[in-house]
Amino acid sequence: MKNLQFAVYIEQDEDGTFIGSMPPIPSHHAQGVTQEEMLKNLSEVLKLCLRNLDHEAISKNQLIGIQNLEISHA
Repeated sequence: MKNLQFAVYIEQDEDGTFIGSMPPIPSHHAQGVTQEEMLKNLSEVLKLCLRNLDHEAISKNQLIGIQNLEISHA
C-alpha cells in the first residue's frame, strides 16, 4: 500500500467549526468541532473517494502556497 500525502486547507467558520479541504481533490470537504476531529473526518472522506480517483494524477499535484490578495473595493 502506497502512502499519499495531502496539503489540507483549514478554515474556521463564524461558529468555530473547523472546515478542511484538499486543493488537489476538488469538492471534497469535512468539518469538525476540533481540528483533530475535522482531520479524522477528512481522512475518512478521502479513503472513500480514492477508490474512484486516479492516484498517479493526484500524487503529481503539489500545493505551492497560499497567499492573501488585497484589492480596493468600493
